[in-house]
Amino acid sequence: MLEPLWVLLDRLLWSGQASGSNPLAVLLRVLRYPFAVLRDLSRGQVNLWAIALVYNTVLALVPLLAFSFAILKAFNAHRELEPIVYEFFRPVGESAAELTARVMGFADSVSGGIVGSVGLALLLWTLIATIHKLEDSFNYLWRVEQPRSFGRRIAEYLGLLILGPLLLVLFIGLVHSTLQTGAVQTLSQLPLLEQLIHAGQAVAPYAMVATLFTGMYMFVPNTSVRFLPALIGGLTAGILWAATGKLFTELVVYTSRLTIVYAGFAIVVAALLWTYLGWLILLVGVQLSFYVQNPSYLRLGLVELRLSSIELEELALKVMYLVGSAHTRGEVRWRVNSLARELGLPGIAIAQVAGALERAGLLVANDKEQLLPGRDIGHITLLEILGVARNQRSGHEQARELSLPAVDELQRRLEQARRDCCGQRTLRDLIEPAPPGPPAPPEAG
Repeated sequence: MLEPLWVLLDRLLWSGQASGSNPLAVLLRVLRYPFAVLRDLSRGQVNLWAIALVYNTVLALVPLLAFSFAILKAFNAHRELEPIVYEFFRPVGESAAELTARVMGFADSVSGGIVGSVGLALLLWTLIATIHKLEDSFNYLWRVEQPRSFGRRIAEYLGLLILGPLLLVLFIGLVHSTLQTGAVQTLSQLPLLEQLIHAGQAVAPYAMVATLFTGMYMFVPNTSVRFLPALIGGLTAGILWAATGKLFTELVVYTSRLTIVYAGFAIVVAALLWTYLGWLILLVGVQLSFYVQNPSYLRLGLVELRLSSIELEELALKVMYLVGSAHTRGEVRWRVNSLARELGLPGIAIAQVAGALERAGLLVANDKEQLLPGRDIGHITLLEILGVARNQRSGHEQARELSLPAVDELQRRLEQARRDCCGQRTLRDLIEPAPPGPPAPPEAG
C-alpha cells in the first residue's frame, strides 16, 4: 500500500532539484537518509531480523548474565550489573523492578553452579549462537556476504563475553570514583554545577547506550566500518532509544487494556514488546551507519541487484581498466567504495565482480582493501576478463544439455566473432594503446 508513496518520494529526492548547493538541494539530499531507512523498515526485512533477535534474547539473557556473574564474582563486582539490567527494563514501568529482581535471581542461582558443569558448554553454545545471529543481522544490513571464519568467531566471541562485563564494570567504577572525589563533592555544592551534575547523571544511561551502539556498529560487521558513520548511527539510535523508552513507559502506564487482556502475563508481554523495539532501534542505527558510509545504496535499498550479462562484461572491463591504469601510472589505488562512486553503481555490484576477478587470479586486495592486478597486465588477456564476467553462476542447476544444431552453430559463430575481436589483446593493450604507425606513402599517379 505504501509503495506508490515511496516511488513518489524517490522521484522527488533524486530529481534535478536535489542537485546543486542551494538550501533546498542540500535538504533533499539529507532527507534521502531517513527516507531510505523508513522505506526499508516498511518492506519488512529489518523487522524480521528484529523478531529473530527477540527470540534469541529470551534464550540468552539469563545465561549471559550468569556468565557475567561467574566472571565478576572473582572481583566481587557482580552486583554492578543490576542497575544496567534495570535500565534495560525501565521503560516497562512499575514492573521494571520486579523483572530485574527475577532475572538477577535466576542468573545468580545459575552462575553459582555453572563452572565445571555440563551446563557451561550449553550456556556458551547459547551465547555464541545469539552473538552469531547478531553478526548475521549486521552483515545482512551491511551487504556482507562472507561471515567470520569459525575459529575467528569463537575467539572473538569468547573475548567479548569475558572482557565486555569487565570493561563495563570498570567504566562504571571509574565514574562512581570520580563523583565521590573531594574536588567533585566540593564543586557539586555550587548551584550551577550541581544542576550540571544532575543533568549528566540523567543523560549518562543514554550516553552509555549510544557509546555501546557505536562500538557494536564498528566491530560487529565483518567489514571495515569508519568511525564517523558508526558514531552517527550510534547517536541516532541512542536518541531513538531515549525517546521511544519514554513513550513506551507512558503507553504501559496509561494503557489498562494490556493488563485486562493478558492479566498476569502483561509484564511478560510488555518486556517482549520493549525488547523488540530495542532491537529494531539498534538495527535502524546499523542501516543508517551503512548508508552514511555507502550513499550509493540509498536509492537501491535492500533490493537484490541483478545485472545483465552485457552490464557484467562492461563492468568487469571497467574495473580492470581503472585498477590496471592506476597501478601502471602510480596513482591512488582503487577500493570497492571508490570504484562505486566513480562508476555510479552500488558497492555490492562492484564487490561481486571484484570477487569473481579475485577468484580468477586477475585481481588481488592488499591489507588496506586496495585492489591491484593479480599479475602483470601484459599477461591478462581481454578474453580472460570477459570470460570471468560471462561465467558467473546464478546458483541454479545447469540446464539439461540438448543439442540443437541451429542454436549450436549460432553460438559457435558468436564465440568465434568475440575471439576474433579480442584476439591476443591484453589489458596493457587496452590501457596503453599502440601509437599510430607512419602514414602510408601516396600512390604513384
